[in-house]
Amino acid sequence: MRFETKAIHTGLDIGNPSSSIVPPISPSTIFEIDKQGRKSGDLHYTRLDNPNRSQFETLIASLEGGEVAAAFSSGIAAATAILQSLEPGDHLLIPDDVYAGNRKMVNSIMIRWGLDVDFIKMTDPEEVKKHIKPETKIIWVETPSNPLMQVTDIRTTATIAEKNDIRLVVDNTWPTPVNQRPLEHGADLVLHSTSKYFGGHSDLLGGAVVSKESDSFFEQIRLTQQMGGAVPSPQDCWMLSRSTRTLAYRMKGHNEHALEVARFLEGHPKVDKVYYPGLESHPQHDIAKGQMHGFGGMISFFLNGTLEESIAVVGRSHLIKRATSLGGVESTWEHRGSSEGQGSVSPDNLIRMSVGLEHPEDLKEDLERALG
Repeated sequence: MRFETKAIHTGLDIGNPSSSIVPPISPSTIFEIDKQGRKSGDLHYTRLDNPNRSQFETLIASLEGGEVAAAFSSGIAAATAILQSLEPGDHLLIPDDVYAGNRKMVNSIMIRWGLDVDFIKMTDPEEVKKHIKPETKIIWVETPSNPLMQVTDIRTTATIAEKNDIRLVVDNTWPTPVNQRPLEHGADLVLHSTSKYFGGHSDLLGGAVVSKESDSFFEQIRLTQQMGGAVPSPQDCWMLSRSTRTLAYRMKGHNEHALEVARFLEGHPKVDKVYYPGLESHPQHDIAKGQMHGFGGMISFFLNGTLEESIAVVGRSHLIKRATSLGGVESTWEHRGSSEGQGSVSPDNLIRMSVGLEHPEDLKEDLERALG
């Protein structure tokens, strides 16, 4: 099946004993044990497994081209589970401009737990090679990065990882598998905050890890999911499966609208620079073209102005909502440094925008008003 068909039909028969076109929600926390005792694979307790969670895990694994997936209660829970599957003393390479939540999680939890970490310029293969140690177990890639929109060559990084027997993790939240499929380029694990484009409507929290293979490392992630307990509710899994059926078509809209808005911003006198991988001016545009099918709905741009002026511009929008998350049908933006808070690496004049599915002419009118 092609992608759009998979998104609509995969997993519908799991935990669906009726002929319902839309599977039911299974809210029960417990399941009756067979008269002859519990067998491997039987449903037992919903923290361990649930029909709706199995539906979504099967679906997202299929869309990313992986063998297995584990769903979590948030993207940060999914990221933490990957790192908790390492041993104290293991070494991690992670981008210096990684998502602020993951930076804080690594610095405040995983380093205290005993993980050795280097934050590096992940877009430079020589920097990656230079920082590899015998203890390096994971190279973590976020492409495009949040919020600086840097693009890392997944194939090149995967070759480095494979030569050194290191796992490659790619955060694919921004592109989604509609636009980028890292496992096809050599990654071992894919990470998602499913709160974003998979949910698509700014009304649920979730995360997921997809593995190319059902190996011992993934089994440790699964154990962390089940015994750590950071699992999504049946309702949220049902909503994720529901929303994923329209993912391909929503992303086409996000891609088209974001490119149009990015070109508008690039030509605006109040804007100093626009970072969007679909623009020819992006420093890694050619790499993006080689590994992405579309360029997503996220734009970062630098205002010709100060910190105070940048905050004021965001405050003047009428249609574009001031909010920190992304991936919804509504457009949002923020002064990113203010949202990230202490430790932010975002420049003072950086504004991050999630372009939604409103008519792009309406968005451009609102931007013109806000930019003054």
